[in-house]
Amino acid sequence: MSSQIKLKLLPRARCLYDEPIQVKVSNLKSRQVVTIKASSTDEKGVVFSSSAAYRADGDGEIDLVRDASLSGSYVGVEPMGLLRTLTPNTLNKLFIKDKASEPHMVKFSVHDDEEQDKILAEATNERLLMADGVSRVSVKEGNFHGVLFTPPGKGPFPAVLDLCTVTSERRAALLANKGFVVLTLPVFPERSSNLKMLHLDPFEEAIIFLQQQPKVGSKQIGIVSKSKAADVALSLAAFVAGVEAVVWISGCSANTAIPLFYRKRQILPALMLDSKRLITTQSGAVIVKYAVPDPLKEENRDTLVPVEQANTHFLFVASEDDLSLDSRAFMIEMMERLQRLGKKNFDSVCYPKAGHFLEPPYGPFCPSSLNRFVKNISLWGGESRAHAAAEVDMWKKIQEFLKSHVSCDPVHFDAKL
Repeated sequence: MSSQIKLKLLPRARCLYDEPIQVKVSNLKSRQVVTIKASSTDEKGVVFSSSAAYRADGDGEIDLVRDASLSGSYVGVEPMGLLRTLTPNTLNKLFIKDKASEPHMVKFSVHDDEEQDKILAEATNERLLMADGVSRVSVKEGNFHGVLFTPPGKGPFPAVLDLCTVTSERRAALLANKGFVVLTLPVFPERSSNLKMLHLDPFEEAIIFLQQQPKVGSKQIGIVSKSKAADVALSLAAFVAGVEAVVWISGCSANTAIPLFYRKRQILPALMLDSKRLITTQSGAVIVKYAVPDPLKEENRDTLVPVEQANTHFLFVASEDDLSLDSRAFMIEMMERLQRLGKKNFDSVCYPKAGHFLEPPYGPFCPSSLNRFVKNISLWGGESRAHAAAEVDMWKKIQEFLKSHVSCDPVHFDAKL
């Protein structure tokens, strides 16, 4: 390994997961072509990797903010392209980074273009989910089990319930870094394949628990949700007190997959997939979108979540290339329903060329992985670069929306490493 060639990660090699970095290489030969590689291993032991070829300038420097990739995992100027294009060494794997206490480690290396085994320089990017001072506490209260993240300082802070379809701490921890007290819990327990019904009552308990936290400065909470969890969030807004704001991402306007109960009675039947309308692609992966029935048809209308009865602000986030749910159509249906009643309690955004799996930014793009509802590999949709740009924009919009609608006494809080 050359001691002269330098690979720098700026402003520092240790950063928060949702922060961009600048990758720079110096002390190369003038106009030298090298390959820059990135690799990471997720929590399931799956290795993800990417690479791109770059030509140094006349001074022997490469700056990914400025310079275009010539070939490899992507082409063109894309500062965070090596992270977006991290690809699993096994097909159809979703990048799993859900334990907030463990950072996402990405190894960057510079290789001779002709001798790829020759490493010229290397550096490791430590991408933390939790900022310094943020606390993480596992919570088991009554009928719910989740994880509570609390920013440092006396508060008071606004409160957010982070609903995940299955257990994940990533989004909750990152929101806590922004100054929110966040309780995250899954809609479905880890082993829930035989569930016959879903109850809202444990989520109501979670809302009450959040409201009672000593650092929480408001009795009204926000909810962030995606996919199946998004229709659960709508139902909480419609039937349970204390929900001031809901972020709905890539969801449905109806209650899907499983009947919904509240206070020992069914409040919504389930909109069930029509398995005959699943589209199987050449790879064997399926497209679910067209197997989801139209909730506006007479036989399905009782599955619609009555969002019009919610005294809640909504942020609807949809993607035009969502292959799991027709989230754009469901978003439009809800907005039209609210508008007919003269309600203006919503904001919306729809991203062209983005797919179903919208997450906090700078993670690997996932085109396909196992879908627990159809028990098969599903295509999620989206064009990788456009999807990544949508995630950056969405993440900013979520924070702005929550700060606007789930406010309390102002407290200045800066996330620190």
